[in-house]
Amino acid sequence: MGFAGFPNPLTFQFTWVQPYNLDIKVTPAAVVRPRTAEDISGVVKCAAASNVKVQAKSGGHSYGNYGLGGVDGAVVVDMVNFQHFSLENETWLATVGAGTRLSDVYKKLHDAGQRAIPHAVCPGVGIGGQATIGGLGPMSRMWGSSLDHVVEVEVVTADGKIQRANALHNSDLFWALKGAGAGFGIITEFVFRTHPEPGDVVQYEYTLAFGTQAEIAPYYLAWQNLIADPGLDRRFGSIFIMMPLGAIIVGDFYGTEDEFRATGIPNALPEGSRRHIVLNDWLGSLVNGAQMEGLFLTNTPAPFYAKSLAFKREDLPSADKVNALFQWVDAQNKATLLWFIIFDASGGAVGDVPANATSFAHRDKILYYQSYAVGLPLAQASKDFITNFHNQVLASCESAYGTYPGYVDPALADAQQQYWGANLPALQKLKTRWDPNDLFHNPQSVGRAEEIAV
Repeated sequence: MGFAGFPNPLTFQFTWVQPYNLDIKVTPAAVVRPRTAEDISGVVKCAAASNVKVQAKSGGHSYGNYGLGGVDGAVVVDMVNFQHFSLENETWLATVGAGTRLSDVYKKLHDAGQRAIPHAVCPGVGIGGQATIGGLGPMSRMWGSSLDHVVEVEVVTADGKIQRANALHNSDLFWALKGAGAGFGIITEFVFRTHPEPGDVVQYEYTLAFGTQAEIAPYYLAWQNLIADPGLDRRFGSIFIMMPLGAIIVGDFYGTEDEFRATGIPNALPEGSRRHIVLNDWLGSLVNGAQMEGLFLTNTPAPFYAKSLAFKREDLPSADKVNALFQWVDAQNKATLLWFIIFDASGGAVGDVPANATSFAHRDKILYYQSYAVGLPLAQASKDFITNFHNQVLASCESAYGTYPGYVDPALADAQQQYWGANLPALQKLKTRWDPNDLFHNPQSVGRAEEIAV
């Protein structure tokens, strides 16, 4: 067994708990750092016997601190010691320990055989959360999500058993873990199918520096029209970021500069006050992307508040509603200079997978938005701005519903329905089978089917 930490007012929060969102206070019953699956099995059995909830922590980037249980009193299984990696050179299947951070995942895949999987670019995120929630990133339109590349896992279930799960063995559990893993077990390792690295990557950045968001609205509309095109080249990924005094459009094209220009996409992208294109290899593009995202979403813990929403193509707001929304932003008191509203293009290969093939439900979504306000301390006015912006979006896109479960929002009243949609009833029944006492629990994890008595 690895080390374990217990509540101590002097050191526990800083050395063991290490919360990500400092606006949400959580004190676990204990934090353990096991070294083997057998260690985890022992922890799970002990917690079950003591009627204490359990949650695994991989990178620890949950917006609601759900890797710490989300509320006081859980046992946290910190997977930091599960860093093992191997690549099979005939099948190109990669085995990755569940505590591995994304920066190490892509470096290890590169060094072992110039292979790759789709994932987000924030380097500190853990693969254990990424590949059980979804795993969307700039290459997802081309390759799909991280969880779509998982072919097998080793998992410790609520009875303390160490099991393998794949499409043929424990297939129902495997289905649930691929989208709602936090409620069904503690995965110790993943087996991924991999791709050859793209040979060339074009990274682009358009900076829009204006005095008001109202002046930005036409540029957003041009970008929205581009990413809503059903024929948009899947090698293209992009995000649009609103922020104080302007906006920025960034992203990647997985191919050569000539191929990028041949798509016509550069001509459709709105040109701003500064336009910048970088040619990169695969590893360089990931490092550069991490540096860029670090300007907006840092690995450093801070007090913050966030909201999000997912859009089908038919949910996208019309031009008049976009103009009104951006004008509304100008008039608000944000009470902080650290606010960002990020629109992230999706679709493509993610939508090729049927909605019921995994527990991840958002196969029909082509766009997500996330809004953030950060403050030291975080003012109520900043939270109100983010909440009211979200309400304005909902009023502008009345049919839009649901969001990516990686964008945790503790304020959602119907979180499970919004995260898992039509897959929720099946997940609830599987919860009753695999975790009848709700051992693996956070405030918004999948619960048991209400109609089944246990």
